[in-house]
Amino acid sequence: MTYNELWHLLAPLYGDSEAKAIARMVYDVRFGLSLSDICIGKDTQLSANCQAELKGIADRLLEQEPVQYVLGQTDFCGRTFRVNKHVLIPRPETGELCHWIVSQGDCSLMNATNILDIGTGSGCIAITLAAEMRKAKVTAWDISENALEVARENARRLNVNVTFEQVDVLHIPSNSYQQTSKGFDVIVSNPPYIINKERASMETNVLNYEPHTALFVPDDDPLLFYRAIAAYGQNALRQGGWLYFEINPLYAQNMIELLSSMSYHDIETRYDEYGKQRMIRAQK
Repeated sequence: MTYNELWHLLAPLYGDSEAKAIARMVYDVRFGLSLSDICIGKDTQLSANCQAELKGIADRLLEQEPVQYVLGQTDFCGRTFRVNKHVLIPRPETGELCHWIVSQGDCSLMNATNILDIGTGSGCIAITLAAEMRKAKVTAWDISENALEVARENARRLNVNVTFEQVDVLHIPSNSYQQTSKGFDVIVSNPPYIINKERASMETNVLNYEPHTALFVPDDDPLLFYRAIAAYGQNALRQGGWLYFEINPLYAQNMIELLSSMSYHDIETRYDEYGKQRMIRAQK
């Protein structure tokens, strides 16, 4: 199977542009062939074993399994992260949240020493912050031990120091408040925020393959995780510390009202590259 044959096979499902991007990713990541290599015909010279592997990849892609899971990796904030069915695939908008934290100009935040990432998944937020803010002590929680295994492996591969712990944010142990005597400088989270009634408009490759526990919240309580994290922050953040969240744009105003009602101030939202109100921060 050549590059042209692969993307034409995928095009009815993904459209021409996405099919070409997926095919390029497959040849690059799995077989080490660049677009230039493909242009001079190296995709026609794959061994029989490689051709058999390519057919297996194509079969999985035709089942609409995300290419990141098929290949076992994805790029995020300039680094390559391992991913599998136990973790969400990191999105560009989550990268924007990391950039927002890292790019803040005030010295107290840039020199932050204690950061907590809640619901870490692949570890993409925690690891990015640890890599970009080398003075920081970064802790990351997730309810899933399978997800934490992925995150730990990513931290090892990318040579950053993050403390990973299995914690259910809806049932936080009382001793977690004593993890740092001065409190956290930053608590950041990209928690589940998609309500169940939004399922109908979602892509099959997300619904069928990405972990639902990391995606969905009840229709009658869309701010469930935000409320729990903000309540924890009231005790665990140092005075002047910051909460950062990725949010559902449908509930941006509700988030502002929630944080304000809990005595957070300097509340600010930001739009992602797609023009959606996707991020919020607030100060204790």
